[in-house]
Amino acid sequence: MDCTNKKSLRVVYGDFTLGVHGEGFDYIFSYAQGGLESIVKNGYEWLYRCPKPTFWRALTDNDRGSKFQIKSGSWLAADMFMDCKDVEVIMDGVSQGKPCAPENNRYGSDIEAEEMVVRYIYETITRPSTTVTVTYTVDGTGKIKVDVHYAGVKGLPQLPAFGMRFIMPTLADKYMYQGLSGETYPDRKAGAVEGIYEVKDLSLTPYLVPQECGMHMDTDWVEVSRHTSLNNSRTDSSAQTLRIEKTEDAFAFSCLPYTAEEIENATHHEELPPARRTVLCVYGAVRGVGGIDSWGSDVEKVYHISAEEDITYSFAIC
Repeated sequence: MDCTNKKSLRVVYGDFTLGVHGEGFDYIFSYAQGGLESIVKNGYEWLYRCPKPTFWRALTDNDRGSKFQIKSGSWLAADMFMDCKDVEVIMDGVSQGKPCAPENNRYGSDIEAEEMVVRYIYETITRPSTTVTVTYTVDGTGKIKVDVHYAGVKGLPQLPAFGMRFIMPTLADKYMYQGLSGETYPDRKAGAVEGIYEVKDLSLTPYLVPQECGMHMDTDWVEVSRHTSLNNSRTDSSAQTLRIEKTEDAFAFSCLPYTAEEIENATHHEELPPARRTVLCVYGAVRGVGGIDSWGSDVEKVYHISAEEDITYSFAIC
């Protein structure tokens, strides 16, 4: 895709959705579901659920030993249940508000734009509550810039992680990324080597008890490849690739067959559900995993994530 040529977007104002279309891509933003509902590239669907902010990573043995789940367990509920409080659509710099039915009737059928911005504001169910603002900016090439802002609030416990979770319809064949070798965390990356790596095995690290694993810190880009689809009418079974890349600062990510909640719910690997989806989490902040001991010591303070301070990061979907 040539990102240097300026091209117009075709915009469709639906009753409860906004369609943004261009050469080789079709996106649907949902007002009812509160998020980006569909990413179709070259006729291939990449989303099974709307991407939402994520606050939880599965517990490690060290977390359990220090009773981190007792101190910060409210973030698990916040991770599972998210309330979208407001949606705003901005076309070529001019706010359109939330143009769902019947307001959408004022638009024609053939609308072109150079840039579309859709902003979602989410409120957590923590006490006190806080907000996360996710802004999607689509240009004529189909590139989506994602800006994520968490508003810190006094009185909230430490965060396990903060990012965006993308659930894909089928299991990925592999992923490639540019960043640090192996599994890395803020306090477990000194021995990693920078480079480009390919990972074909998406299974969990075989700890005795399923727990947090698969993190990759300081990433410039990641490409996820899939060839399977839930579309029974699809005749092209060739591999398709979705790329996530940094816009400014490097990001962290994990690409696994399970959500943090599914991992959390299994006490042994045979209790995990069949691996049928791809869960790609793109993080702006990750808590360390510790390892001083597993019977009480907390992660060192420098590797904590304060929920009382703002967190802002961005990335691009290509």
